[in-house]
Amino acid sequence: MPHFVGQLAFALLLGTAGFFFARRIGTIRRNIHLGRDIDLTDRPKERWLTMARVAMGQSKMVVRPVAGIMHILIYVGFILINIEVLEILIDGLFGTHRVFAPFLGGLYDFLIGTFEWLAFGVLVACVVFLIRRNLLPIARFRNPEMAGWPKNDANIILVVEVLLMFALLSMNAADSIAQSRIIEGVWTDPHHYIEAGSFPVSKWLIPLYDGLSDGGIVALERGTWWFHIAGILAFLVYVPYSKHFHIFLAFPNTWYSDLTPSGRLDNMTSVKKEVDLMMSGDPFAATPEPAGDAPAEPVSFGAKDVKDLTWKQLMEAYTCTECGRCTSVCPANTTGKLLSPRKIMMDTRDRVEEVGRSIDAAGGSWGNGDGKSLLGDYISEEELWACTSCQACVDACPVNINPMGIILDMRRSLIMEDSKAPEPITAMFNNIENNGAPWAFPATDRGKWTDEIANES
Repeated sequence: MPHFVGQLAFALLLGTAGFFFARRIGTIRRNIHLGRDIDLTDRPKERWLTMARVAMGQSKMVVRPVAGIMHILIYVGFILINIEVLEILIDGLFGTHRVFAPFLGGLYDFLIGTFEWLAFGVLVACVVFLIRRNLLPIARFRNPEMAGWPKNDANIILVVEVLLMFALLSMNAADSIAQSRIIEGVWTDPHHYIEAGSFPVSKWLIPLYDGLSDGGIVALERGTWWFHIAGILAFLVYVPYSKHFHIFLAFPNTWYSDLTPSGRLDNMTSVKKEVDLMMSGDPFAATPEPAGDAPAEPVSFGAKDVKDLTWKQLMEAYTCTECGRCTSVCPANTTGKLLSPRKIMMDTRDRVEEVGRSIDAAGGSWGNGDGKSLLGDYISEEELWACTSCQACVDACPVNINPMGIILDMRRSLIMEDSKAPEPITAMFNNIENNGAPWAFPATDRGKWTDEIANES
């Protein structure tokens, strides 16, 4: 097609993809901000270091070396190959071809060769991941929550990555053939192909295409060019609907990591205030009345639905990679109990998406809700009470997600709002209230065993 037609078509494609991507990002941002506010801006230096180590450095991925190393290969390939994508975008908008080559000289050849090796590495890693997910008996890929769409979603992304990398290498192979024919003087170039680039990997594909006519080579090079960039733009639109959105959210999620010491649980502000008043020694101390005539908002304890969670917890739900490392180390799950920390995060994301769609359908207002909630309709009490609060899931997550926080908030709601707890926990609470300790006998009797020792001596 004439250059200006191709440029116009490319600009329309780029603009359309950008519009749908931006709209989806706006929806996700709105959904995340449905959660309660929480301030996580303290200790900025430590937060930057955490993000650099965990998100950029992939430090928690290499705990499992095979998957970790391949994931790093895909990650580095994704970052660096985007330099070539930048050149493709410029070429598409301005009708140029390998626009960076005249300015970079020999460095351009080095970069293109590096990108080819990275593309080959990404292609191989994706094929290995496809085999691992679909053929090998890896337990964390076989959990019930991974049936259906979650499994298909992972496979779609891996297959698309393979196709995109193969298209990139085929494009370079066709470009290499065109360059060689021009150099040999057997072809007068109608498409301004220039002698540029090093093709250490795509040269293996040349025997597949070398028999094509000059027009066939042009069609192949242009066809794979369009397939590659259109595939990337389609990937851009698709990713915010996929678990692979962690490509973007891993960075803010790790920056806003919980920096409190592992194992330390947060206190509920409203409860702590009452305890402080009780311990102050002033039985007549009272909570200040709210300003004005408006009655105070009733205090709710814990979380029943996504609006009771914090925005950070909702961000974590969108950041979840569904890798299953949390579930694979969960002692409750490994002993056959219903709890799966990965399912907790997936259910939270599904529920906030459902709430977001309801808000959109109602013209932007939530009103009285939809009669459903995260607790009960998505996550059962049995799952919540199976948690041992060991934080194994928190430690295992490669992007610092905390499923245990959501579990504890919903257990607080069950106990403090609904007065519901398993019998052993109810008995413990009664003992603490009546005896000042978890045991079923009063404090005055707990030291009697020492009397027997004293008598024996």
